[in-house]
Amino acid sequence: MKVKAELRVLGGNVVTVVVSAWVDAVWDLEFTERKPLDDAVEEELMARGDKAFRKLYHSLLTHAAEHQQQSASIWAILGENRVSVKSLVAVLSFFVLTGKSKSANVQQRVSALHAASVYLLLLGIPGSIANKVFHEVLLDTCSNLTSHCWPQDSGKKRKKDVVKCSQAEGKRSKPTRKGNLSLFLRRDIAKLRSVPEMAFYGLQLLCSPKHGDQRESLRKVFHRLLYVILMMNKANRGRPTLLMPSQAVLSIRNQAINFICHTVTELKELALPLLHVLLQHICFQMVEKSEYRSHGARAVGMLTSQMTSTDYARFLKWLYSFSRHSKMVCRLFSVDVVMVLLEQEERKPEDCQDLELAVFLPHKFLIQSLLFARRMDESPTVQGHALASLAQCLELTVEISHSDSFICEGEMKLNHVNLLCCVGTVQTETDSNSCVVYAAKENVSLLLRRVKDSKTNIRKSALQALVGLLKHNVIPVSWENLAVVSERCRDQAVSVKKKALQCMGDLLATKPDSPVVQKAWLQGVVPAVVDSENSVQDKALEALDQVLLRHVKMYSASHHLDASQRLTWELLGLLCHDCQNLSQYFSRAFTIWSKQNKFTLSFITNLISHTEADHAAGAWLLLSKVVTSSPRLPYGKILDAWDRMVSSKDVSVTTCCHIMSVIGDIAAHLNEDSKSMIIVDLMSWLKSFTLSLELISAAVETLYLLGCSEDIKQTQAFLNQHCGELVSVCEAYLASIILNEKGAENLNEDLMIKHLHTLGVASLHCPAKVGKRTVLLVESVLTTHSDKLAGTEHPIGLTDELPASLPLSQFKSNSLPTRVRANGVITLGKLCLQHEDLVQKYLPVFARELEVGTEVAVRNNVVVIMCDLCVRYTNIVDHYIPNISACLRDDKPIIREQTLIMLVNLLQEEFVKWKGSLFFRFMVTLVDPVPAIASLCEYCLVHLLLKKNPEMFSQHFIECIFHFNSYSNHKSYNKFPQTEHEKVRFSLKGAQNREKRFRIYRFLLENFTDTQRFNTTNKINQTILACFADEELPLDTDGAEILSETFNILSLKEMKLQAMSAPADTPAGEEPEEDNMATMAKAVLQAAQKKVVSQVQKKVFIENTVPLIISLKNLLERKHSPVLRDLTAYLQVTMQEYRTEVKEFFSGDEQLAAEVEFALKTAEKEKEMMEQMENCTLKGDPKPPPAQCVCVCVFSGVQADPSRSTKSSPSQSLLKEQVKHWRLKMIHVLSSSLLSAMTF
Repeated sequence: MKVKAELRVLGGNVVTVVVSAWVDAVWDLEFTERKPLDDAVEEELMARGDKAFRKLYHSLLTHAAEHQQQSASIWAILGENRVSVKSLVAVLSFFVLTGKSKSANVQQRVSALHAASVYLLLLGIPGSIANKVFHEVLLDTCSNLTSHCWPQDSGKKRKKDVVKCSQAEGKRSKPTRKGNLSLFLRRDIAKLRSVPEMAFYGLQLLCSPKHGDQRESLRKVFHRLLYVILMMNKANRGRPTLLMPSQAVLSIRNQAINFICHTVTELKELALPLLHVLLQHICFQMVEKSEYRSHGARAVGMLTSQMTSTDYARFLKWLYSFSRHSKMVCRLFSVDVVMVLLEQEERKPEDCQDLELAVFLPHKFLIQSLLFARRMDESPTVQGHALASLAQCLELTVEISHSDSFICEGEMKLNHVNLLCCVGTVQTETDSNSCVVYAAKENVSLLLRRVKDSKTNIRKSALQALVGLLKHNVIPVSWENLAVVSERCRDQAVSVKKKALQCMGDLLATKPDSPVVQKAWLQGVVPAVVDSENSVQDKALEALDQVLLRHVKMYSASHHLDASQRLTWELLGLLCHDCQNLSQYFSRAFTIWSKQNKFTLSFITNLISHTEADHAAGAWLLLSKVVTSSPRLPYGKILDAWDRMVSSKDVSVTTCCHIMSVIGDIAAHLNEDSKSMIIVDLMSWLKSFTLSLELISAAVETLYLLGCSEDIKQTQAFLNQHCGELVSVCEAYLASIILNEKGAENLNEDLMIKHLHTLGVASLHCPAKVGKRTVLLVESVLTTHSDKLAGTEHPIGLTDELPASLPLSQFKSNSLPTRVRANGVITLGKLCLQHEDLVQKYLPVFARELEVGTEVAVRNNVVVIMCDLCVRYTNIVDHYIPNISACLRDDKPIIREQTLIMLVNLLQEEFVKWKGSLFFRFMVTLVDPVPAIASLCEYCLVHLLLKKNPEMFSQHFIECIFHFNSYSNHKSYNKFPQTEHEKVRFSLKGAQNREKRFRIYRFLLENFTDTQRFNTTNKINQTILACFADEELPLDTDGAEILSETFNILSLKEMKLQAMSAPADTPAGEEPEEDNMATMAKAVLQAAQKKVVSQVQKKVFIENTVPLIISLKNLLERKHSPVLRDLTAYLQVTMQEYRTEVKEFFSGDEQLAAEVEFALKTAEKEKEMMEQMENCTLKGDPKPPPAQCVCVCVFSGVQADPSRSTKSSPSQSLLKEQVKHWRLKMIHVLSSSLLSAMTF
């Protein structure tokens, strides 16, 4: 026989080569370590190599298959050939242990696998136990050998595979009820070509009845496949580690899911309970990383597709309890699972046998109870994910509706309304329209609140959800709703701004014909071109380029504009009319584009072709922006357009301004005849005084550009001639009105304003033509002293003596309307810009007008003029900055807002410094009764001014305490000059203003760095607490208020160092999850930083603060001051982190230490009581069953089935234990092969 020959060859050599003493030593060690052989013997055994093992294995396998009844003769053959079983096992163990070592080469590992195969085959032959072949340690070693001999991963991440699998996973596809089960239907093992296929085939065999209790086998198999599905590497001990989701890992994971689906289909009732347990384990052991959560949710969706409706409803009931778990990752994963289940076909309630479970089947339950319920989750990450998923639900509804040809548009809208109502806060069983509307309003108001949430990821997700509702007409596309989205384009967080820009683009693409959407898009995108973040600028410029520039094509009256072209010209039309406030931002975009050479000659030609169309206003707008950066222009067509404008009366004011701007930009390229013709037209228009104020300014500016030349004298002569002529005409008209006793009776108000405006803009170009008479005429518009006008026709000189002038409000008021007087102030300011002596004369007049003036328009224009004068005459106007800043507390909101904007501009350009009371007046504006003004002030301080001076807040913080309480007894603070009127006007003293003061304190502290908080705390100790402790400051009523407020400030949570208050395990709200090593390193760094900061803070507190606290406590007790309560409250807050060290801190005052300890205990009891009260409800809310404990017990084998507990004999029990041990080892070997294949 062939087997006899193989046994003779191998067995005879074993007996002759191997020394019996070595064999005994190996058995004595019980195969726990490798016993070395003599070099010669080892070389001889290795020389026979794999061929001997392979031949022996196949011979034994063939013999066992052909002679099952005489298989016991194998042991006889071994005896006949004088082959010692003990020696054979020892030799096999030598090969196995050699291949197990880390230093083993490839040949040694292969030989070890062959030796282990022979040993396992011998164990399967009857009589192996009697012949002492079985040894538990050697069996374990052979079973686990594949994990040692498999090629180890190099540890490098396969980035390409990860990218591919991530992209593939991003394309969602509906999970099918039946997967590709062809792998598991094969019965011929010879056709299996990979280790995973063979492993799954082996697992399938182990789940058959001939291997014992099928339920126990399934439990073990599902337990091992759990980590394959989770993409984890689970060793015998320790926590599982994540595997990189490469193509190999995902492929084996998919095969494992298909294997479980096939097993459940085959075994049904036997496997379904274990499938429930497996699903629970997948949910509970899921990690926070988004990629793993996505794959895990897909796995849950595929596995639940194999369930009946009743079992599926039972799982949803458990999932509902799971979605309220205390762990954030559990609630987060429940949202992922819901989104996958919503992609599946909705199951009918009538298919569920249990009526109580039927309510869990509709998709409405998933959206309402599992998804929308997470909108109020305590974790910002879960909140944001739930809101983003709600937006995806709408897209999912549209996809399903479009895929079903039987669903009409009306039904699709009804589905959207039902979707909105089912996530509403109002539960109703009626179909009343009022309930639907109320639910819709509740949901919209919730989303609008979430869009303005303090957490970045919540704002982003709420934006996505809100835009989804707007896109699909679930909520009205109104300006109120769109303005919220548009406003987020100026959010503090860069990611939110980008998301808002993307959302506005999606909304415009969905509703390009909606004017309100177009306006909201412009209001959101255009200002973003001046954003401080370059990436936001680029995104906004790309959006403008794509929508406004790329669709400018040659115009032909015979061809209709397509949808994209119509959108372009409609948007440009809005910029010309309703959105003119965006002109400066729009110009900034063209400044950037001009550097990129975007405007070619063909683009200009196409653009000019639209200047004769119905949408010519938009074409002239674009042309006025690009003309300065264009190499060549068809000047003839532009001059023809000028002629049409001159002869036509239908051209709008905005279009005329743009045409004049183009003419001024190309003036240098025009010949003298063309210039002369245009100058004549301009002068004729200006002297007719029929133009609007905007056109007058544009015409004078164009006149200036037409007269510019290289010779400055020639240019000035031209301006003196033409602008001087305009000044003379305006002066004559003003004289006819003011000097005539009845001139004001027949006054044309608009004509008077146009003359004043023309005089102002023309005088800027010809200051030499402005005389005393002109100035006094303008002044007389505001006053009634026309008797001073005689003999003042000469030009104003630097040495001329001006007539004395009193403040405007002290003159007798004239009969001119307020509008005329307001424009007169502007004209007078323009005259002052060219004459410094006029500035010195009229600044006191303007300052007095701000104090006692009653006309809002006049005072508003005075603020504008004084701030403009500050740019040119900084040193002169600097003395009047307190008068200007006093308008921050004006009675009229428009003046407060105008003053705030003008002062911020001056501070940005450093024409004004933070001197005197200016900073504190800005702080008072933070609590302005108009929320819009307070919000504007906060934005300007944080995003514009604080960046230029980062120490600004910390430098003024302590003085804020004294200033807002009107306390001036300190030797250093609150000593700058103020009038009594200003003190009263800006005072926040008293209990009625306490909330306003602390709103300011909190705002300042929120924008502090930890270094500034630390230094400010120490400075408060030195300058306030120490002064009271040393009795430098009296502890009177005002002093007690200052000391009490100081303790309250020190108790604020904003005063606490962020390094101490920020938890180390705070989940990232905006950024994606990091790798494990990076997360661990960050956590270690935060812990170390917190420890160091804590030690430094503790040392400073003990050395500097505690002595002051003890002194103040004794002082307050002597004075019987109520401030003692505030001191105790401060200590209670401060000592929370050092509650075990109270006696050490206050060793110098045992009574104080006892009082602090008592206060801490009392506060802790009150906190526990509040928590208990919050947990109490009127209706009982039973806790979800401890599913985690149950499923863990089931998989770990602790929970036994009482119905299966039967008595058995000792021999049967031993046999069952051996079979169970063998089956467990096989499952472990096969699953280890899968895990090894995943890591390879």
